[in-house]
Amino acid sequence: VTENRSDLEDLHLYATPREQRFRRFASLEFEGQLYMTPYDFIQAVTSDEPKRTKKWRSLSKQELNQILMETPPVWKGSSKLFRNLNEKGVISYTEYLFLLCILTKPHAGFRIAFNMFDTDGNEMVDKKEFLVLQEIFRKKNEKRERKGDEEKRAMLRLQLYGYHTSTNSVVKTEGEDLVPRSYWDTLRRSTSQALFSDLAERADDISSSLSDTTLLVHFFGKKGKAELNFEDFYRFMDNLQTEVLEIEFLSYSNGMNTISEEDFAHILLRYTNVENTSSYLENLRCTIPEEKGITFDEFRSFFQFLNNLEDFTIAMQMYNFASRSIGQDEFKRAVYVATGVKLSPHLVNTVFKIFDVDRDDQLSYKEFIGIMKDRLNRGFRGYKPVQRYTTFKSCVRKELYSR
Repeated sequence: VTENRSDLEDLHLYATPREQRFRRFASLEFEGQLYMTPYDFIQAVTSDEPKRTKKWRSLSKQELNQILMETPPVWKGSSKLFRNLNEKGVISYTEYLFLLCILTKPHAGFRIAFNMFDTDGNEMVDKKEFLVLQEIFRKKNEKRERKGDEEKRAMLRLQLYGYHTSTNSVVKTEGEDLVPRSYWDTLRRSTSQALFSDLAERADDISSSLSDTTLLVHFFGKKGKAELNFEDFYRFMDNLQTEVLEIEFLSYSNGMNTISEEDFAHILLRYTNVENTSSYLENLRCTIPEEKGITFDEFRSFFQFLNNLEDFTIAMQMYNFASRSIGQDEFKRAVYVATGVKLSPHLVNTVFKIFDVDRDDQLSYKEFIGIMKDRLNRGFRGYKPVQRYTTFKSCVRKELYSR
């Protein structure tokens, strides 16, 4: 089944930003439901737009079965899983949201995430427990419908979830107008309610109406009878974070072992809503004139720190209460105390040079945290291309600054 451009744009008007992004990058359709390939997912979290304009390709039952038959078990997972699968995989919309959540979670939070799915407390997660997230994510993603929206939203629900849903068949919550801050918040708040609702019972009905996916087969086997233990779950989440970071790093390193400090700044600012990125980049060029480079280990440690940003914010507030300025030593200590991550002196210095716009070697932590929260939301918001300067233009501007 293919859809012409006008129909696609028409449904886009009724879709949330997350739904729009999924529909824009998804390339497969099976029985009316859209799917991403692993390649599509990687593109969706590392690229501004799909590399090629394409209509959704309709999969036959035979093709889908062949794809699932070639899906490796979870114990064979690696930090190249998505790249190795490439186009040979199917990822549903709710799984897309789940995978996006994984990219922003600290390692210490993986146990909490696992326990939320392990509703019977047996230290294992089965397919039925995992499918509860279908309804929880749908609940979070429900959009209040205006009169006249019902038909279009029903088409979107069928396209994204594979089955018709009624707006009443969701987890009942108090304070319906209160919107949790994140999907992980929703899971945390909703899983305990799911234990006492009909969601677990309805998981069987949901399962029978949905097709298996690469993720379900990867976790629970081709027959869906296997159970997922914490070690395998942890390894999957850690591998996915590493894989996306490797892809971003390699896209700038050009085969080298390091990326430039300016490229590091580009990566940080690319996913934010900063309007004038040039001031940050110029500040870096003028204060770090000689390139030393950022290694992948440094790059990865910084993003492990970012996934603990809430704990770091608390540490920064304590410095603020004590009326202490935040220099590089204070920053490095706060990162380690709050997150357990050790950042190299060169990486800390680079971060300061990017965000210390007034050049007093003190960090405006509120500005830094605000921008980094934008960065953590990558995949949930639109992408803004970062302005790039040629070497000649950069040198000219640096010369002007020195006069």
